[in-house]
Amino acid sequence: MAQAYTEASIKTLSSLEHIRLRPGMYIGRLGNGTHAEDGIYVLLKETIDNSIDEFTMGFGRKIEIELNERMLRVRDYGRGIPLGKLIDCVSIINTGAKYDSETFQKSVGLNGVGQKAVNALALEYRAQAFRDGQTKLVEFEKGRLRKEHKVAKSEERNGTLIEFVPDESLFGKDFRFRAEFIEDMLWNYAFLNRGLTLTFNGKAFKSEHGLRDLLQKNLSGEPLYPIVHLEGEDIEVAFTHGAHYGEEYYSFVNGQHTTMGGTHLTAFREALVDTIRNFFKKDYDAADVRQSIDAAISVRVMEPLFESQTKTKLGSASVGPDGPSLKEFVGKFMQQSLDPYLHKNKATTEVLKNKIEENERERKELAGIRSLARDRAKKASLHNRKLRDCRVHLGDRSERNEESTIFIVEGDSAAGSLTATRDVQTQAVFALKGKPLNTYGLSKKVIYENEEFHLLQSALNVEEGLDGLRYNKVVIATDADVDGMHIRLLLISFFLQFFPDLIRNGHLFILDTPLFRVRNKKRTIYCYSETEKQAAMAQLGASHEITRFKGLGEISAGEFKDFIGENIRLEPVSLAHLYSSDDLLSFFMGKNTPERQDFIIANLKVEKDLVEV
Repeated sequence: MAQAYTEASIKTLSSLEHIRLRPGMYIGRLGNGTHAEDGIYVLLKETIDNSIDEFTMGFGRKIEIELNERMLRVRDYGRGIPLGKLIDCVSIINTGAKYDSETFQKSVGLNGVGQKAVNALALEYRAQAFRDGQTKLVEFEKGRLRKEHKVAKSEERNGTLIEFVPDESLFGKDFRFRAEFIEDMLWNYAFLNRGLTLTFNGKAFKSEHGLRDLLQKNLSGEPLYPIVHLEGEDIEVAFTHGAHYGEEYYSFVNGQHTTMGGTHLTAFREALVDTIRNFFKKDYDAADVRQSIDAAISVRVMEPLFESQTKTKLGSASVGPDGPSLKEFVGKFMQQSLDPYLHKNKATTEVLKNKIEENERERKELAGIRSLARDRAKKASLHNRKLRDCRVHLGDRSERNEESTIFIVEGDSAAGSLTATRDVQTQAVFALKGKPLNTYGLSKKVIYENEEFHLLQSALNVEEGLDGLRYNKVVIATDADVDGMHIRLLLISFFLQFFPDLIRNGHLFILDTPLFRVRNKKRTIYCYSETEKQAAMAQLGASHEITRFKGLGEISAGEFKDFIGENIRLEPVSLAHLYSSDDLLSFFMGKNTPERQDFIIANLKVEKDLVEV
């Protein structure tokens, strides 16, 4: 029976209650730290953003970040929050100086929300301001003021110190910060703010050449021509082409990494094509111009309008009080900067032209193969039982769309166990026939000629890019033996070669499955390592028995339920700190068998060594 809808049904929440009840409106997602966009990193980003805005206005050239287990500490050397308004600035929504365009110009934080959300979602939170020989400290717990210290004398330099521990009741008991995600964030800040030094647990992050440095660090292989680096007032652009597939972009607004792009990125992509067409006086297909591009764009605008509080996608913005539209601004800059650059750099111009024409030839060659492959796939799909699909997908309008997951498994045995116990709403299963083809060094037409890879591509719906991706998580679930590891490498090689964006955007994972089952008559413990096995044996005493799982097919459907539900262990596949995936693929997947064999022998560890480690 439906509950009565009366005056008593209407509730008014305080801003603190609303943030804690609906954190997604403020930080996008919660998560446990396994994804770079999980909420705990947004809390850090919101804190650093305030320090960056101080630097942008000319105050403070250093920001210190420290991580001690779950406690984050951020110290800047800006002007420091006015002592009398310290409590208001960190706890009362819609309070801040960024409504005053004279105090903060072209700032990313405009809504007076970010730091209040950090406070509200933290188990412990402390803010301390240093101004002109005085300091004040305030302490909070879950957003509620616990202690306000009196103003005291201080010899510290002006600035602000924020310390917080995310609330595990919101982010989960197992949440943890991954240093590589924090370091990637700090590098982006450094690239966008030349002259600023950030430190993370003592490690310095600083850039001299801005977006050129950013691209150089993130290229998967050698660029086809030197990075084109163009700068103007309120805009900076860098780009080159590589040998990879797809388009890779890094876009920023007022120092904010807009991972979902927006109007500024759309304007750049269009302006690049238009300028190149005009220069060569040829009506090139836009896809041929942009295929294999690595590019970065940063703009500074007045009052940017983002599509959410997390600021990952720019909606609209004004370049100045009476300035042109962002599209006009970017288009004019590209025409006036790139066209002269191409005239002056003939070698780059020639390589660029050859790359565009090579892309055109490959696109036309693939067109015929693609048509045949699609016809074959339609016929095969009538009888193909390799994909057990789910009902909710990433692009659906559903609260559970981010839960959508596809498990890629080896063989029907593992697929059967997983299928029998999966959540049919959000979990799909794709079964491989055996070891897939090693795709290293092959062109994209192999996808259409290899039925298995074409069916996998179709299942993911990534032929035209990630916009149509059907699953938020693509999980490689292979046995923890030599064959399973080989299949894992072959699949990662496939994605690196043809769909690197899938990895760059945090969609590819490895399923961690138990190696041992330790149990007695009262209790069963699943163990993922030798260390966990030893601990389980000690807990259960002498009456225990141990089962060693050699493959996923040995794990019953009832047991599988524990490993793919709430307790699922996923290891994200990341390109963090990988400066050249081309070199990596060449070494491990290429034809240098003797060199690879020597490496394996030199680094081989027997089981006894692993136990001791």
